[in-house]
Amino acid sequence: VERLGEGADRFELGQRVGIPWLNWACGECDFCRRGLENLCPKARFTGLHVDGGYARYAVVPEDFAYPLPEGFPDLQAAPLLCAGVIGYRALRLSGAREGDRLGLYGFGASAHVTIQVARYLGSEVYVFTRSEEHKRLAEELGAAWVGEAKDEPPEKLDSAIIFAPAGWIVPEALRVLRPGGTLALAGIYMTPIPEMEYELLYGERTVRSVANMTRRDAQEFLELAGEIPIRTEVESFSLSEANEVLLRLKEGLVRGAAVLV
Repeated sequence: VERLGEGADRFELGQRVGIPWLNWACGECDFCRRGLENLCPKARFTGLHVDGGYARYAVVPEDFAYPLPEGFPDLQAAPLLCAGVIGYRALRLSGAREGDRLGLYGFGASAHVTIQVARYLGSEVYVFTRSEEHKRLAEELGAAWVGEAKDEPPEKLDSAIIFAPAGWIVPEALRVLRPGGTLALAGIYMTPIPEMEYELLYGERTVRSVANMTRRDAQEFLELAGEIPIRTEVESFSLSEANEVLLRLKEGLVRGAAVLV
């Protein structure tokens, strides 16, 4: 914290805090009153509605900044605030519980954090990814099984999360999801979901999207991150390399998360 605005007293000068994507919500609408400020129609997001995504300094309402857990250097803390907290919300919305078999489709910045939370909370994690590097990382982080999206896992899944923005994966995931299971779609974008047989959805299976995160998600997740503690895999790049990094991310060539410094 470099400066405090008038009336701001939640943090002290010099304290280390993080800013996630959700920058502000109105606090008055029906969604905000129910703790769903991520769905607020007036919500503002860092890097979209307000400056700060690639900036050295940013202005944020104090209620939307969060103290960072001890033990995380700045570089390793950065992925917690976007990939980490959104992965945590996706995990919550998937309904995964202790003893469940959870599937993760795609294994980039968000999934490599989510697997650590899921295993800590008692789930057995199955990872689906085409990248050999990501397969190795999933095994290092304790995946019970690693394969590709069209592969048949050794056991049916109780819940699953799709991180990859590929709509064709939805029916593939539903094929290996047990009745009553939930499939959470964690991306803000996805290619069209193909037509599929109703039988894949039948059996009270649920498909739901994940829209960013709430303050509760951020608070709970950052506490867990320090408690576990989460190990973040990062590759750092200079701001001048931003466009190149976006292409590397699109092609799945980054191990873990990319961080601009």
